[in-house]
Amino acid sequence: MKQDAPSSETFLHYSRPVHLGQLTAPEQRVLGALVEKRWTTPDQYPLSLNALRLACNQLTNRDPVTDYDDATVREAAQRLSRYGLARLASGHGSRAAKYRHLAEEALSVDREQLAVLAVLLLRGPQTPGELKARSERMVNLGSVGQVQQVLERLADRGFARSLGRRPGQKEDRFEQLLGGATDSEATGPSAPIAVGPPEVPDGPPSLNGDLETRVAALESEVDELRRQVSQLLAG
Repeated sequence: MKQDAPSSETFLHYSRPVHLGQLTAPEQRVLGALVEKRWTTPDQYPLSLNALRLACNQLTNRDPVTDYDDATVREAAQRLSRYGLARLASGHGSRAAKYRHLAEEALSVDREQLAVLAVLLLRGPQTPGELKARSERMVNLGSVGQVQQVLERLADRGFARSLGRRPGQKEDRFEQLLGGATDSEATGPSAPIAVGPPEVPDGPPSLNGDLETRVAALESEVDELRRQVSQLLAG
C-alpha cells in the first residue's frame, strides 16, 4: 500500500497505520531510554525489562519523572518493536527478555540527530544550549551552532520544531514531534506526519517478531513467579 504523501516516514507495523506524533508517553520514554543507555552504559545494553524500567523512572535527567511499572514498560517496548523502532535482543542462553532500539534504521537519522532527539524525548522542550550540555555523554557536539544545525535537520524531517523563546531567554526552545506538538504558539509545522506500513512483498509478513516478544514476556513473568515462590519458601 502506497502513501499519498511521498515524504512520509514509514514504520514497520502491519496491523494499522502509525502516525508520527502519536507515540504515547511511555513509548517516548522507553525509546529515549534505550537510545541513551546504548551509549552511556554499553556494558549493560541491551536492557533487561528491569533495567529499562529503572532507566525510564530515573530521578535525574528526566522530565517529567515517572513511576512506570513493569507491565507499562513491557507493553510500550512491545509496541515499539511492532513499529520497527525496537526489538528483542536477548543474549545467547539468556532467559530474560532484553530490548534494543532500531531508531537509526527506522528514522534514518545519524548519531548526532538521534542523541539530540533522545534528550528531547527524555526531558521535554529545551534550548540548543541545554541540549548541547545534556547530550555530551552520548555525542560530541562542538558548539551550540552545531546543535542548531542538528535541530534544523530534525525539523526538516518533521521530528522537531521550534517553540520560540520564553520571556528572558536568548534562545528558542525546541520540542520533539514523535509524541505530537504540545504548544499552539510554536513556530513550524504542528500537524503530525502520517506514516504507515510499507509495501509488503509477496506473501504474508513474518510473525516471528510478535511470537518472540510474547514468548520472552512469558519467560520473564515465569522467572518473576519463581523468584516470588523462592522468597515465600525461604520465609
